[in-house]
Amino acid sequence: MKLLRTVLFMGFFFLIFTSFSVSTEKGEKYENFHPVILEFKKLIDDDPVVRMYLTQMIKQIPQEYKTQHLKNVDDMLCQLNEVLKCAPDYNQTLLVGTPFSAILIWTMGTPAGFAAYRNEKINAMFKKILAVWTDFLNSKESLYVINDSPSGWKCKEAQEQLKMTDYQYDPKDKYWGFKSWNDFFTRKLAGNARPIAQPENDKVIVSACDSTVYKISKNVQKYSEFWIKSQPYSLNDMLANDELVDKFVGGCVYQAFLSPFNYHRWHSPVSGTIEKAFVKDGLYFSQAESEGEDPTDQDYSEGYITHVQTRALFFIKADDPKIGLMCFMPVGMVEISSCIINDNIKPGYHVKKGEELGYFQFGGSTSCLIFRPGSIKEFNAETDKFYKVGEQIAIAN
Repeated sequence: MKLLRTVLFMGFFFLIFTSFSVSTEKGEKYENFHPVILEFKKLIDDDPVVRMYLTQMIKQIPQEYKTQHLKNVDDMLCQLNEVLKCAPDYNQTLLVGTPFSAILIWTMGTPAGFAAYRNEKINAMFKKILAVWTDFLNSKESLYVINDSPSGWKCKEAQEQLKMTDYQYDPKDKYWGFKSWNDFFTRKLAGNARPIAQPENDKVIVSACDSTVYKISKNVQKYSEFWIKSQPYSLNDMLANDELVDKFVGGCVYQAFLSPFNYHRWHSPVSGTIEKAFVKDGLYFSQAESEGEDPTDQDYSEGYITHVQTRALFFIKADDPKIGLMCFMPVGMVEISSCIINDNIKPGYHVKKGEELGYFQFGGSTSCLIFRPGSIKEFNAETDKFYKVGEQIAIAN
């Protein structure tokens, strides 16, 4: 799986990099740059630590990639500025839709890059930049990529890969009836496209996302060294120091990965009552140092990022008493950090198994289901196997 993603990502990186590479000769003028990029430039100019990290991480890019990657900090700013008005084109890689990662990819695994992307000022700046990009992707101007060219989302290959017959859309409309790129990306299911396994059986737990199983861990501890090679789960860090964390110590974590071609709305894995639902802000482009250079942006760091990235947390008191309190935690990867909780999902609200909770915007991500000790009789799901929303993945005691 990792090798496949690596090969596909390299093709994706070439496509994106050649699309956004721009001239940054000395004397480049910034008059036409977006204000958020000018703000980033001012931070770099004024803060010596920020300037040091960003300069060093570009210099530390592995030699074999220097000729096809960033030249210097000005080059980075120019490429980031270009991306702000670009919606993701279609291509057949698993990591389509992450142009910021394509720009930054080889800096993320450098010694200075590890420090840079954990720096509060740099991370806050990327949050502002991604907010600007989100505004564009929410606008009608972003619809231009919904066309039937080979790089358009209406081409035959894209429709087959997306399985568009599963979704609500208007095939007669120029843009399929969508109002923006994000409206298209967060498209809703049609009819009974995702039937829920045994909806009246509270012991059956279903997949909350269309996703491929990454890992299932048991006897998970409150504190672990999540940054080491094996990336063990550390519950207190994952659950944002929440007062409920002790209830899950010794329990289990089910984690699964969503590709950009998957359905990106989340659905409740159980019937129960919402105890809490909130978004925890976090990092964007951080990787686990123990993994070294990662050509797939954060795939090798998938356990690590559940502790540090932007994520949503849903604490649900299941109707089945053996399950009791459980947590669903969708996690943003790289620029896919926009975790949107539906307006009706508030404390005290009762959700039915399979009911929608919220969604990701623009890209692939990961998610976790966290259970108390003694909750799960057995997991039916298998590592590296794909499960649709509503398919059975486990059964409670």
